[in-house]
Amino acid sequence: MKDKVISYFEIDKLNSTIGREVLAGFTTFISMAYILFVIPSVLGAAHMDKGAAFTATALASAFGCLMMGIYAKYPIALGPGLGVNGFFAYSVVIGMGIPWQTALAGVFVAGLIFILITVFKLREMIIDAIPQDLKYAISSGIGFFISFIGLKDSKLIIANDSTLVSLGSIHGQTWLTIIGLLLIIVLMLLRVPGAIFISIVATAIIGMLLGMIDVPHAIISEAPSLKPTFGVALSHITDINTMQLFVVVITFLLVTFFDTAGTLVALASQAGLMKDNKLPRAGRALLSDSVAMIVGALFGTSPLGTYVESSAGIAVGGRTGFASVVTGILFIIGIFFSPLLAVVSTYVTAPALIIVGVLMAGNTAKIAWDKLEIAIPAFVILITMPLTYSIADGIALGIILYPITMITAGRIKEVPKLMYVLFVVFLIFLSITQA
Repeated sequence: MKDKVISYFEIDKLNSTIGREVLAGFTTFISMAYILFVIPSVLGAAHMDKGAAFTATALASAFGCLMMGIYAKYPIALGPGLGVNGFFAYSVVIGMGIPWQTALAGVFVAGLIFILITVFKLREMIIDAIPQDLKYAISSGIGFFISFIGLKDSKLIIANDSTLVSLGSIHGQTWLTIIGLLLIIVLMLLRVPGAIFISIVATAIIGMLLGMIDVPHAIISEAPSLKPTFGVALSHITDINTMQLFVVVITFLLVTFFDTAGTLVALASQAGLMKDNKLPRAGRALLSDSVAMIVGALFGTSPLGTYVESSAGIAVGGRTGFASVVTGILFIIGIFFSPLLAVVSTYVTAPALIIVGVLMAGNTAKIAWDKLEIAIPAFVILITMPLTYSIADGIALGIILYPITMITAGRIKEVPKLMYVLFVVFLIFLSITQA
């Protein structure tokens, strides 16, 4: 059995081991386990049953991870996206007054469209058409973005009415982030295997010993019923019959499309899995994401996409789909061990996000900064991802600028034709999402 696993996932070929892949899968799960609580909380604001949303989030994430691992063979985890999750609840349901049942149907329809454009390899063509320098910028920009998430979640960076953001006051659980960050830095500089995972576990234990994290009152709990949300999307598809709802479906489609495309490229680059500026098995990876989105809608959760927290697992050595299989299994187990998952707060996982951002930012060195026509759109991608709190918006602004700067510099022949199509698509995308 062990030899079959090694052979199927090409673990030896990619210079990894089963132990390292298990550790990577576990690290990714620990780094994104918070979504089991954050996603249902946001969906609860949209009047959905939080218990059902918890179970739906766990099962949909498990399905996505298993499909990505077994079918696409990538160490990349899937889960409901936080940005599009907020759009689902606060913009669509609360802002537009659309029932959550209809919004779920919109996610389901967007997933079906995803599958169609994936089967016809349109998504793969778009990813391949993005110039290498912009891919480096996307990869690095996501690194800055997830570091910013870690800094925000730990309250090391806070909102400020005068300056937009500022350094937060260091007290309470923020100390856990500082301790965890120092632990990771020391362990990584000493080249200790699994430094990020060790730090997460150690920080959680320290938090409980210091009384900053409540000791779990139980270990196992019953999984909440899925009945309030399961299959609701199917029975409300006919509700999508107005221009407003059509725009909602297209927005789900565009946001998830480019969040996933950018994250896939960034994570594959981090793992050293890109070949000749192309993503091997891109069609399989994108189909995994598309099918997972449909399954998530059927279970009762917001659109799924690839998770940047996978970079934590990649950072500890994950290189194959077996890591994603481990993450998927842990999501299933997590349904029954929810009291223990509460111990791993965002303050505990924040150091992993911050340090992974450092690792991903290395690709900035590969950008042709001496050529202004490339440096400008690359820089816009880098700076706007964290400042707009959106991977998709950062990619959109950079790709809109790229043809303009290249044409102005007299390099029109070097611009892939598909980039002009993306130029128009992103103009429409921004006009819809920022209207």
